[in-house]
Amino acid sequence: MASGDYRDALLKADITCSMSRRANCWDNVVAESFFGTLKIELIYPRIFSTRATARTIVAEWIEVFYNQQRSHSTIGYLTPIQFEENYWSTLDYPMAA
Repeated sequence: MASGDYRDALLKADITCSMSRRANCWDNVVAESFFGTLKIELIYPRIFSTRATARTIVAEWIEVFYNQQRSHSTIGYLTPIQFEENYWSTLDYPMAA
């Protein structure tokens, strides 16, 4: 039932669902890459004193370091913020505030 509702919502929004066949991991490759990087660069090298501390440090790592400072080879060694700014600057209309 839920999958039918999901497909209907995608169809109404004119969105093409990207789903591969069973046991094919291609749809998860971006998420797997991100979480692998998160674990190797941030999680495994340290011990967090509390879950709240871990939550704060992970959020800061994502918002400050990963998105604004860390270059990504798949987007031309730009940061995600730089890549997005470049994208918006190529459009004919101004970026939303």
